Amino acid sequence: MTLYEAQKGGSYCIEGLYVEPAITRRLQALGLNDGTIVNVLNRKNKGALIIQVRGTRLALGKHISSSIEVSSCSA
Repeated sequence: MTLYEAQKGGSYCIEGLYVEPAITRRLQALGLNDGTIVNVLNRKNKGALIIQVRGTRLALGKHISSSIEVSSCSA
């Protein structure tokens, strides 16, 4: 499933980033690497997603969050 499809309050493991190379490098610099656990904190009206990764909150738009593959994991 994609991060955009994830449920609010859930924990997910990142399986892969499938966006443009420049965006992929930026996300990896922010800590979004394969195997990293992210928590979905909130959803906004226009598709933005608020996540927590390694103690930092990030807001991702629909384009980016729908290009990140995740799987369910317990954390």
